[in-house]
Amino acid sequence: MDEHQPSILSDHVDARIVTGDLDEVIADRNAIVQLDPDHPGFRDPEYRRRRNQIAQIAMNYHPGDPIPDAPYTDLEHQVWSVIWRALRPAHQQHACAEYLKAIEQLNFSDDRIPQLREVNERVRAISGFRLEPVAGLVQPRVFLENLADGVFLCTQYIRHHSTPLYTPEPDVVHEIVGHGVTLACPQLAELNRLFGEAVKRTTSADKLEQLSRVYWFTIEFGVLRQNGSIKAYGTGLLSSAGEMEEMHKADLRRLDLAAASNEKYDPTHFQPVLFCADSFDDLYQRLREFLVNW
Repeated sequence: MDEHQPSILSDHVDARIVTGDLDEVIADRNAIVQLDPDHPGFRDPEYRRRRNQIAQIAMNYHPGDPIPDAPYTDLEHQVWSVIWRALRPAHQQHACAEYLKAIEQLNFSDDRIPQLREVNERVRAISGFRLEPVAGLVQPRVFLENLADGVFLCTQYIRHHSTPLYTPEPDVVHEIVGHGVTLACPQLAELNRLFGEAVKRTTSADKLEQLSRVYWFTIEFGVLRQNGSIKAYGTGLLSSAGEMEEMHKADLRRLDLAAASNEKYDPTHFQPVLFCADSFDDLYQRLREFLVNW
């Protein structure tokens, strides 16, 4: 990998903005992303063909149906292996105990991308949440409101092989290693549902922006104290070895959800500010109360 290539998962999750790339009209949850010219796969016609092939699974999918397996190639499985070799030791060092328990239950393979069908079956058995395929990035409100119904809308394509430790958008690694695993933790699954319910009750654009910032600084980039160390529970951290390493250099502020709702962030860089809970129980109780009363 080029030494100048970013070694992080620069996650744009949950700023999931729809960009049309098809002539026909597409439902909100199934818009295919138009790759930016700076995207690592922009000039790779085979990669773009593969993404569209995998996205077509979601285009044809009806909620509640069995999820078809994505036809991943050997090269795509190799990308997963490279990422997984970096993430495994990073998780042991930086992830909270609740995440480590959940990821052990899901039991991912080192050398192949887990099928969404497999992950969905295991997550549903634990928390009742279900994962459903989408073709690309969905509008933030659509994405977040689905959480209220216990549904996580999940992309299945993987990042370009030239940059295995970097992606400019959420891919199957972020979706499964980040969100999928945390949804296998009943307490974090409940908080996701409550976020969705809070979004449904929110009509003001300013209030929705505030709520999305709380989501960013907790579900995406939350940290907590555990056994005398700072540990990650946020999905943007847990799906990036680079982010987990750098989180210890951030300005760690005590968890203050009102302050987080007004704190701006830049998704294209390591996060300079993180809000830290005193414990997992502290995070769960305070965020739950905040969302129930929103």
